[in-house]
Amino acid sequence: VQPGRLALITFGPCEGKMCTIVDIVDQKHVVVDGPESITGVRRHMMPLKRLSLTDSRLNVRRGIREKGLKKALAKNETMKKWSETSWAKKLAAKKSRAEMNDFDRFKLMVAKKKRAQAVKKSLKKK
Repeated sequence: VQPGRLALITFGPCEGKMCTIVDIVDQKHVVVDGPESITGVRRHMMPLKRLSLTDSRLNVRRGIREKGLKKALAKNETMKKWSETSWAKKLAAKKSRAEMNDFDRFKLMVAKKKRAQAVKKSLKKK
């Protein structure tokens, strides 16, 4: 755990959002910041139990202000790099599945059936 480490919030009102550790309060608590304009997370204190740390890290000083944090995130394209990781892709897929309505699920089922049929047909030819 160090300032600049990107983390995923796993519990609470900001669940599922990315944040950056800005300062360390004690062994079990840190101050996190989104920044709010980018990730929707305000600067607040949070227990480490509610965070999942990622491998991404910004090289910033402890207690950096929101303006400097925005610049560092933009400079390193950190959020773009995060969205390309398999972890972020899994979260996005999970979110899109949860937002499906009944007709979307039906269309998905039909598409899966057609794909399975095409695979069977191509394997049968050999």
